[in-house]
Amino acid sequence: MVTKSIDLADPSVTAGTPPAPGMSLRHVLVKNFVLPCHIGVHAHEHGRTQRVRINLDLAVQESIPDIADDLRNVVCYDEIISAVRRLAIAGHVRLIETLAERIAELCFNDPRIRSAKVEVEKLDVYDDVEAVGIAIERFNRQV
Repeated sequence: MVTKSIDLADPSVTAGTPPAPGMSLRHVLVKNFVLPCHIGVHAHEHGRTQRVRINLDLAVQESIPDIADDLRNVVCYDEIISAVRRLAIAGHVRLIETLAERIAELCFNDPRIRSAKVEVEKLDVYDDVEAVGIAIERFNRQV
């Protein structure tokens, strides 16, 4: 079988475009990951933590036909979660947009990750709103 690769960073390739023939993607999902973060632009948000919910959808290019039940052949969600935790406690971040961009960047430390959809929501901003947040989608430019 001949494998043809496509450049997901190419703006002409949209998120809804199926992979090229012979290319397979696996999605690694992290859902409703809630952790305390030092985040916010307002004075009352400094010096305290706020609950933030993070959702990730990582498109991973499968490079081998058989993963052989071997962790080395897949993206480890535990490593991603641990890295996000370290990022969350690394210091105060003013904007949830900045946190989302940093999370996407750390995901691309694994070159198999072709794209990252990252949602970041602050959970305790308003009494009558479940959450406020943003969602971004970024493409790995390393591949």
